[in-house]
Amino acid sequence: MTIIMLLLGLGLIVLGANSLVEGASCIARRAGVSEFAIGLTIVGFGTSCPELVVSLTGAIQGNADIAVGNVIGSNIFNTLFILGLTSLLYPVAMTDANRKSDIPIALIATVMLLVFGMCPLFAGNGGSISRIEGLLFMAAFAFYVFFAFRTSGKDTGPESPRAVRPVPASILMAILGLAGLVGGGELFVRSATRLAGQMGVSDKFIAVTVLAGGTSLPELATSLVAALKGRPQLALGNILGSNVFNILFILGSSALIMPLSFASVTIVDAAVLLLSSVLLVLCAYTGRKLRIDRFEGAAMLAVFAAYYIYLFNKL
Repeated sequence: MTIIMLLLGLGLIVLGANSLVEGASCIARRAGVSEFAIGLTIVGFGTSCPELVVSLTGAIQGNADIAVGNVIGSNIFNTLFILGLTSLLYPVAMTDANRKSDIPIALIATVMLLVFGMCPLFAGNGGSISRIEGLLFMAAFAFYVFFAFRTSGKDTGPESPRAVRPVPASILMAILGLAGLVGGGELFVRSATRLAGQMGVSDKFIAVTVLAGGTSLPELATSLVAALKGRPQLALGNILGSNVFNILFILGSSALIMPLSFASVTIVDAAVLLLSSVLLVLCAYTGRKLRIDRFEGAAMLAVFAAYYIYLFNKL
């Protein structure tokens, strides 16, 4: 029954995220913003709503391991598995602006998380993100959104068929999607935590694996479909936007509810998270410039596989 409820919650999360993203994307495309900007903000943030719901629910319930582990696991999953698999199937092109600003910003957000969460100079007892640091993350996120729209170009491609949907219908889709996310997230967290107790494994392990992979399914579906349809900018923007949103907004807002302890985050977890961002920077400046090719995608998947083997061996 616990597994059935877990799958039901996951289904609500995925369906809710898809409805929210589609409704929001229709509204955004009517505004004429670029495809990358849509992927970076509307789609990226929309597909991260499951992580938002799960982490906020974990924080409200006083479970920092769920809130922190979910974000760290999701960002690792997003970069190493989703972007790695997408690049393996269809090399992901990037622009000069992606290389010079968007990818470095994602790296800076990752470094901020590790410095404030784990560095003894900033972290509290056992490592934590305080409410003040949560406010700093939220302020950085607001600047990031402003910067993304300020520097993005206009959409010069043909209008998506989805954009012809009336605005009221798009708003309704977004509201229904949000309702599905909230209900599914609550059900998913409760079921996953109960399952962790029944299996005798830690909440952090469940958060980094089951929750992170499950809540990243919208990013996986969106990126793969976008790449296969020849829209790599949407796929790349989706991953970068999701990762920055996860760190700055989700952990920032979660820390405002309850200071987030990093006591269960190991050096290996932190190293793999940092490595995932560094690999993305290396892909931007090495090999074939302005694209993540199949070899680099395979390397990301290899690192991801090694990390998950390590996690399961620690059980």
